[in-house]
Amino acid sequence: MAAVRPAILCGGIGSRLWPLSSDRRPKQFHALAGEGSLLRQTIERGMAIRGARRPIVVTGAAYGDLVRDEAIAAGQLDALAILEPERRNTAASAALAALAAAEDDPDSIVVLLPSDHHVADAPAFIAAIDEACDLAAEGFIVVLGIEPDGPNTGFGYVRRGEPAGAGFRVAAFVEKPDLEKARRLLEAGDCYWNAGVYVFRASVFLDELKAHAPDTERAVRAAWRAGRTDGTTRQVDAALWHAAPDLSVDHAVAEKTRRAALVPVSAGWNDVGNWAALRDIAAADADGNVLIGAARASRSHGCYVRAGSRPVVVIGGEDLIVVDSPDGVLVVRRDLAQSVKDFAAAPAGPGKGAPEA
Repeated sequence: MAAVRPAILCGGIGSRLWPLSSDRRPKQFHALAGEGSLLRQTIERGMAIRGARRPIVVTGAAYGDLVRDEAIAAGQLDALAILEPERRNTAASAALAALAAAEDDPDSIVVLLPSDHHVADAPAFIAAIDEACDLAAEGFIVVLGIEPDGPNTGFGYVRRGEPAGAGFRVAAFVEKPDLEKARRLLEAGDCYWNAGVYVFRASVFLDELKAHAPDTERAVRAAWRAGRTDGTTRQVDAALWHAAPDLSVDHAVAEKTRRAALVPVSAGWNDVGNWAALRDIAAADADGNVLIGAARASRSHGCYVRAGSRPVVVIGGEDLIVVDSPDGVLVVRRDLAQSVKDFAAAPAGPGKGAPEA
């Protein structure tokens, strides 16, 4: 079997996890669930895949040192960090990973992994990736489908088609639905959440990208060729990279190719998209409170309290999220956790209010 190259996409900001997550140090570089940062855990999962070799991390130019530190912590001293001059969405990032893998072997199988997700059952997740690698070796572009545990409007969906090996052909990709449509998708029994995890042969992805999003393929390939490598870091040409369109893998390739396949998995996956999601995967006390650091709660229920460098005390709280960090203090009701993104984009200054949530 061809070499497997875990390729980790590490360019997000995680603004719904403000004030801990910021441009300076986004959520994937924090230890939010389990031991080590989310990025470190992702690298370790990637290297546990059958046949995995030297990982690739595609990240922003500002995060090269942080990526290097986390790769070393994961025991991957030779990990290749590819630095993007500016954000251009996942299609361009995936193309960089495919080009890097193809330089060693065009038939290399690339496993595209977001850097900021949590997986409770890593063995089940890795077993599904191994099955996806088998399909990718046959020329499929495989998406991992997460078994949904309820109607969710925050994810795109993938509909299962005819059987293909250990998985299925993709019948359709479905954009993020409203609640009523999400319920119908769940009732249909053939739909899965799209976690943004893709597995493909490097050469196949690049061919499909050239066929369906030629402007992206041309710009990224030119920026890659004009770039330079310094040890374990690859910098791409900024001017040529700027010409790459802002497209996701879904829109550029997955929704258009005839090679799309699906492997379902149930592995306790969570995208850690906001503080409420993080609270759901953390161990709670008898009152349903999650207390991190020097945090205390009295006569409180269902709260998530994360202390930074100083004690934080909540008395009489119900379903609150309280986060203290050097960049700010957040107090929000759990059901309004999605609104944090709006405040993170334009935090209120002294004497000023923030926009209505």
